[in-house]
Amino acid sequence: MELRAIARTAGTRGGKRILATAALATVVALSLTACAGSGANTANAADAKTLTLEQAQKATSAADFGGMAGLVAAANKEGHLNVITLPPSWANYGKIIAGFQKKYPNIKINSENPNGSSADEVAAAKSQKGQSTAPDVFDLGTAVLDDNLDLLADYKVKNWADLPADYKDAKGKWYYDYTGLMSIGYDSKVIKKAPKSIDDLLGSDYKGKVAIKGDPTQANEAASAVYWANLQSGGTADDIQPGIDFFGKLKKAGNFLSVLPTQATVNSGETPVVIQWSYNNLAWGPAGGSAGNPNWKTVVLPGTALGSYYNQAINADGPNPAAARLWEEYLYSPEVQNLYLASGAYPATLQAMISNKTVDESTLKSVGEPPKNFVQLTADQATKAGSLLGSSWSKTVG
Repeated sequence: MELRAIARTAGTRGGKRILATAALATVVALSLTACAGSGANTANAADAKTLTLEQAQKATSAADFGGMAGLVAAANKEGHLNVITLPPSWANYGKIIAGFQKKYPNIKINSENPNGSSADEVAAAKSQKGQSTAPDVFDLGTAVLDDNLDLLADYKVKNWADLPADYKDAKGKWYYDYTGLMSIGYDSKVIKKAPKSIDDLLGSDYKGKVAIKGDPTQANEAASAVYWANLQSGGTADDIQPGIDFFGKLKKAGNFLSVLPTQATVNSGETPVVIQWSYNNLAWGPAGGSAGNPNWKTVVLPGTALGSYYNQAINADGPNPAAARLWEEYLYSPEVQNLYLASGAYPATLQAMISNKTVDESTLKSVGEPPKNFVQLTADQATKAGSLLGSSWSKTVG
């Protein structure tokens, strides 16, 4: 099904799901107003607790800082927040980061390697441990997360109860954030007919045109393209070999393009077809405003749909532990969860927001509620799939 961005204004990156057939009805990229102003910085911090760096790195809730006002005061004192691999067009992170800066103007966000992978996040945390430049927070795919649980701090945001039990670690090491569905984005000036099945990508019209978001042995979004191809080829989440084989066929046909796609490569025509999350394809099209490609269209194929929640987590050795925890509190506020939704990404607290009537109703109506069932690899399945990719991808695809 072709997806359209229905934007009022120009808008612009685990699990226990059962196998089912689903397709996304309509996804949009809408703009919402920024979060509340800087008044939060003037909150009474009389009850704030002064913590050492080591104590702050072990804080498991805002209460350890004396409450939210104390957490804000401690984060303001640090004055910095290091985020990594958060492209501005990915799930509305441009607006989300800008909203945090507006709400907490005394905290400078340092955004590094925006086009990097989950593996790059972990590598940066390890190589920069103990340095002021180390990432404070992570936005990770499940396979990489599960291999690096020792890097993560326990922390529970104040609306912890809004997250379903299987969307979070019991101690707070990680929690689901948002998901999209795997989709095909294509330049309609180059590809005249929308693809209707995955096998269409093997045809001559796609010669040298199909790209994915990096190395699937390193990047969750690229790996998810393989998982999706596997499901579309009749495979199961327990064995992704058919997905690897599909990309081997794509390479043999001369259709696989070994170029990392970006908004710039889409606009220049270098990557006319991209398999990636629906919210990213939508952000690169007309919904991206002047930065987008007006001819870029997004399709979620019929058949089995693939989703994958990304995981939020805090670096246990991060240099700005209070700011890291304030960032997580901010991300899980209804204002920011609605910003994810506005990009076409489904936030983890969506059902709670619907029940609490804190969801933006007009946005939800335009986006449509998520499919009730879609395939999402469990932690064990993702680990097994990652191992198979590591041993077979280079031999099959190169």
